[in-house]
Amino acid sequence: MKINEVEALVGVTKKNIRFYEAEGLLTPRRNLDNGYRDYGEPDVETLRRIKLLRKLGLPIEEIRRMQSGRLTVADAMRRHQVALDRETENLRQAQTVCGQMAELDCPLDALDAAGLLEWMEQMEKEGTTFMDKQKLDVRRRYVAPVVSAVLMTALMIFLIWLMVWSFQTDPSGAPPLPLLVVLLGIPAVVILGVLLALIQRIREIGQREEDDAKRY
Repeated sequence: MKINEVEALVGVTKKNIRFYEAEGLLTPRRNLDNGYRDYGEPDVETLRRIKLLRKLGLPIEEIRRMQSGRLTVADAMRRHQVALDRETENLRQAQTVCGQMAELDCPLDALDAAGLLEWMEQMEKEGTTFMDKQKLDVRRRYVAPVVSAVLMTALMIFLIWLMVWSFQTDPSGAPPLPLLVVLLGIPAVVILGVLLALIQRIREIGQREEDDAKRY
């Protein structure tokens, strides 16, 4: 089967399927004639199991350990139940705070944010984890693409400067004007492509597409 067929059969997007392949959870064979991935029924069943476990919220690493036999299904479920119990308690505490704020029935500018934050900080000291900490993970996802884009852009600008400096230093060795335009245009196009890719990546992160892939 081709990836489009698997996508329709299992209900997992192509992007998610490739994500699992990159994580080593799915290893379809390659068609020797054209090099394309060729999915079989075992791959479909593996993908269904992955989808099931991800819908339950199991981490990728836990699934990897289960696939390798280092972790049984029973042990994984017991561990996950403990994690779910912890999350449930965190949600219960968040509901308590929300209920208290609802009872105050006051406009936003009259809300005692300092007092509520102090209360929540005390809860955190006692083990509660509030959802706002997840925002830190989102910020970290922006770092790698931005740094990569800056480094590549800087490299291309340096290359343009190096060519211009070289041609100015030795005008006799400069290529004809049309070729010069092409030589300078290549790194400029690369810079444009890098910036467009960065914008697209930031949009994907903002839309939580990465999280969607990891979830299913």
